[in-house]
Amino acid sequence: MINKISYFFIFLIIILPITLITGPAIPDLTVTFSSIFFIIYFFMKNEINKLIYYNLFKFSFIFWFFLLFISVFAENLSLAYRDSLIFIRFLIFPIILYLLILENKNLLNILINIIFFSVIFVCIDSIYQFLNYDPEYGFGKDIFGFTPNWYGRLTGPFYNELVPGAFVSKLGLIGIIFIFNKFQNIKTQNMIMIIYLTLIGIVTFISGERMSFLTFLLGIFLLVIFYRHKRMIFFFSLLSILLANLFIYKTYPFYNDYKILESTPHHLGLKIEKEYKCNDSQGMCKKILNLQPTFFEVLKNFDQSAYGQIYILSLKMFNDHKLQGIGLNNFTYLCKNDDRYKNTMTNYNCTTHPHNYYLQWLVETGVFGFLLFILYLYFVVNFIIRKSSNNYSILSIAVIVILFWPIMSTGSLLKNWNGIMTFFIIGLCLSLSKIKQKN
Repeated sequence: MINKISYFFIFLIIILPITLITGPAIPDLTVTFSSIFFIIYFFMKNEINKLIYYNLFKFSFIFWFFLLFISVFAENLSLAYRDSLIFIRFLIFPIILYLLILENKNLLNILINIIFFSVIFVCIDSIYQFLNYDPEYGFGKDIFGFTPNWYGRLTGPFYNELVPGAFVSKLGLIGIIFIFNKFQNIKTQNMIMIIYLTLIGIVTFISGERMSFLTFLLGIFLLVIFYRHKRMIFFFSLLSILLANLFIYKTYPFYNDYKILESTPHHLGLKIEKEYKCNDSQGMCKKILNLQPTFFEVLKNFDQSAYGQIYILSLKMFNDHKLQGIGLNNFTYLCKNDDRYKNTMTNYNCTTHPHNYYLQWLVETGVFGFLLFILYLYFVVNFIIRKSSNNYSILSIAVIVILFWPIMSTGSLLKNWNGIMTFFIIGLCLSLSKIKQKN
């Protein structure tokens, strides 16, 4: 009976890349209950030492107990305790996934196959939505009929979530292994790899997710430097991405059919005028739109931008709670209810988190929690390098850099979809160090 249940949870883990497209509910249930089940499973089989053997597993529990402890000092105890308590599912899932793959090598190959085709599917669906452009309404329906609620942004198959770029940029490099495994002819392999990476690079660009695009380029750049066997292929892929996106930017109407009326670094600070043919006449109609500011406008006046104000508020909170932090998931609570912080955000409403992993851990858990988070990343990277028996460790490190590059805006690791995606990928990167490399 217990073996049948284990097969059920393994199946749910196998289809995790697909269920991530549907939203956070099914993936969260998968991660939560599979983690609980396999802890019990290892206990019942007297194999719990398999988990305890790994320093990463032991440190994960130390990290978790610390989060529970500092929740005593949180501004809102119920919020902090709730998020601290359930965070354990993320911390232990990578090791659970690693051990399952260690016992069944085919599991990783199946996951890689599903990741590759999931990435391809999201790319095709997002490009289809991008091509359904109308200057009056923005991007149109995707294959499923989903239409973005935000002008000029893609949602692809993710309904109302602006994450197709994040999905393909984070999982895309892992999909390369499918190409290594399936195409033995080197010329064919290289050609498909360039096409595949270029496709991802295009989607991260047209999605409007600037950090996804830039970190994906950074990941490929690292492979150009360190992955010697495929250095030129990654270089040509990088060049192909830049040229393809330059061509799209110069020729596609979305990037050229408007006039800038006002440009500020504030939230929705780019005011543009779109001109298009009226439906009921031969004349031309005009429409005023307020969009997110340009990347360079934000950089020029960062302190006035939404991100700048969020970071300033975060540092102010940290300065008042250096040792213990404000408590997990307390950022919005303090921003809205504490007189010290209410008026800090002048051009933007309170957000749910500091929009940067490192700043989030610094603000919410203080100096000691921040150091433990850095140590956790050290254990992950050390595990990948120390356990490596192939060049896939380089690929894994590039993926970890994409996930945790410090100078970028991010989601919150406490939020279901982003946390599941991140720790699922960590588990895959741990496992890649043991896969038999074919090329």
